[in-house]
Amino acid sequence: MSKRILIVLSEYGYWGEELVGPLEQFDARGYRTTFLTPTGKRARALPPSLDAEYVDPPLGRSVTTADMARRAREVDESARLDDPLSLADLIPERPYYSALNHLRELEDYHRRLDEALDGLVGSFDALVIVGGSGPIVDLANNERLHQVILAFAAADKPILAECYGVAALAFARDLETRTSLLWGKHVTGHPKEYDYKDGTGFLGVDFNMGPPPYPLEYILRDATGPEGGFHGNVGKEISVIVDHPFVTARSTPDSGPSGELLVEVLENGLRRHGW
Repeated sequence: MSKRILIVLSEYGYWGEELVGPLEQFDARGYRTTFLTPTGKRARALPPSLDAEYVDPPLGRSVTTADMARRAREVDESARLDDPLSLADLIPERPYYSALNHLRELEDYHRRLDEALDGLVGSFDALVIVGGSGPIVDLANNERLHQVILAFAAADKPILAECYGVAALAFARDLETRTSLLWGKHVTGHPKEYDYKDGTGFLGVDFNMGPPPYPLEYILRDATGPEGGFHGNVGKEISVIVDHPFVTARSTPDSGPSGELLVEVLENGLRRHGW
């Protein structure tokens, strides 16, 4: 039976290659893919990720080849991304502690949450969180997504996160302990050297945030703790880390290799790579 992959996309813009890279690996092996967005809105690629002439400021060069721009545009304009699942519809929202009947509402929340997660995790073999600037807005601190991440990890099912999508892993934590799910793990992600100093933008919002609102590297260094570690691999062309159940990718060129390694995890039981 072919593997089933749940792919999470931001509604504020994903980076084209960071979807296409792993997606082409899955397609080549006949995996079935399903897309999920925070509210069920169709995701769109960030325009710079479809432009081979766009020069990435920190790297001083284009990071998108003409061929990749074409392939990413074909996926972005296809019907594949139409009608994604809605995270808000699938996963209940935790009640505020100020709710009038908080205890009963919390009990009901956990009952509905367990039912929803059992169905979702049981339907897929792996979870993928695609990067770009959009995840900063609607994925990093999305409690519903955190619950999905926690459930996949508890089921020992692999989770691939790319670029700023890795932040959602750092913030996924049980409210009893408040410890990051990444504590003691080894990961990669967008290093400080790769961050913009200005021009961080999002689809659907007429706002230049300037630099990213948080330095992902610092968050990941803190989240992994003294027994884990962050690996920026600055100066190396590829940075993908496997520390089961997590596969993390630094940025755009790591997308295809991260998809290949997720396949290795699913098919051959790979548990460690890159550190």
